[in-house]
Amino acid sequence: MTARRVALLLLAAFLLVGTAGQAQAAGYRYWSFWDRDGATWVYATQGPSTARPSDGDVQGFRFAVSEDSGDAAQPRGTADFASICAKTPAKDGSKRVALVLDFGTAPDAPSGETPPAPRTACARVSPDATTADALAAAAGPLRYDTNALLCAIAGYPKSGCGEQVSQKEDSGASAASKATEDEGDDGPSVGLYAGIAVVAALAGAATWQARRRRNATR
Repeated sequence: MTARRVALLLLAAFLLVGTAGQAQAAGYRYWSFWDRDGATWVYATQGPSTARPSDGDVQGFRFAVSEDSGDAAQPRGTADFASICAKTPAKDGSKRVALVLDFGTAPDAPSGETPPAPRTACARVSPDATTADALAAAAGPLRYDTNALLCAIAGYPKSGCGEQVSQKEDSGASAASKATEDEGDDGPSVGLYAGIAVVAALAGAATWQARRRRNATR
């Protein structure tokens, strides 16, 4: 195999890796559901329509774009049950559920919509009420799709429900995506140029060695 052919194969392999690195990862725009455990948010293991919180529980919702629960954005703010439900005293025959509602940031908002400011609410509901019941009591109107997926809280967003979006659309939500934007959405990255330079150098060295071997055999 000639030095030139080796260099071309190296370059092709590098370009293939570079292109794969630029592939757009898919995410979904949706309301994530969280339970507060002390000062920590834990991704809920049930949906709001089946979860039945106890009196004194704090539950949160965050609207954002994420690939899965592992990288989902948590609700912002540090308000606890005592502060959220300070003006809602306990009452026999009911329970109080503190809700943290984070409508997300502008980069995560659907086109043409502006997210409302984050807020909290204290829902007084019946002892057997679900989280969905608490939401309906304190943060309506709610919107669900045909599969009972929560699509909107307090009317936000006006449309859409768990739609798939590209990582490019969510670029404002992470520093890494911002760095990619700075390099240019459609142009090669600095790393790609550097890699091509390395391959070119290797190709030059391979060519020089090949010529040296030929001269030595003459």
